[in-house]
Amino acid sequence: MSGNRPAFYALAPGKWRDWWTLLHPPYTVWHLSYVALGAATAEHVDLYRLGMSLLGFFLGVGVAAHALDELRGRPLGTAISQGLLIGVAAAALIGASAVGVVGVVQVSGWLLAFISVGAFLVLAYNLELFGGAFHSDVWFALAWGGFPALTGAFAQQGRVSVAAIVIAAACTALSAAQRALSTPVRRFRRTVAAVEGTITLRDGTREPLGSLSFRAAPEKALKLLSIAMPLLAIASVIARR
Repeated sequence: MSGNRPAFYALAPGKWRDWWTLLHPPYTVWHLSYVALGAATAEHVDLYRLGMSLLGFFLGVGVAAHALDELRGRPLGTAISQGLLIGVAAAALIGASAVGVVGVVQVSGWLLAFISVGAFLVLAYNLELFGGAFHSDVWFALAWGGFPALTGAFAQQGRVSVAAIVIAAACTALSAAQRALSTPVRRFRRTVAAVEGTITLRDGTREPLGSLSFRAAPEKALKLLSIAMPLLAIASVIARR
């Protein structure tokens, strides 16, 4: 049943379906949208540079970060072996860094700073290094919201504009909103066994309470936002072509 799945997009456990679930497709595309929104702050979007930026973040965030996250407690309940998760994470992180090095040659040496910060955030956040100091709602918003947008903008022009800073701030806020919506949904899907009770309305009507009652609205908002953000990013890029 869908209510027993660890996420609304999760498939039944096993084989290739575990990899689909591991990649968190709606959320991965959502966060890649921030890269495109950052790129759209340039006067003209270079599609090659945007494509490379998206590839780098897909490998770093979509693959490496999620593989490392699954190592800690198996929140998605996949059957992917620990060794394979580590290998995939390492390969994806190396691949993301290699993509960044291409950008260093073609755009600016300052991209080395973005590569270093990105690799650090993936490891520090998902492995909960330094006692989990970087595994917080604030760092999630900055690392998966503001940072991708800022990097996407810098990769286009080799500089950070005022518009890029503003869009990065907006993406940070959007990422924080996602976190606020998804945290209770994850809790009800993954750790809550049962919810019992009733809601009594002012007219005396009683409605039963259950897990679905608490997660239905935020989960619907997450589904809609996961569609809206990519569309917004695509429209923004098209407007700059």
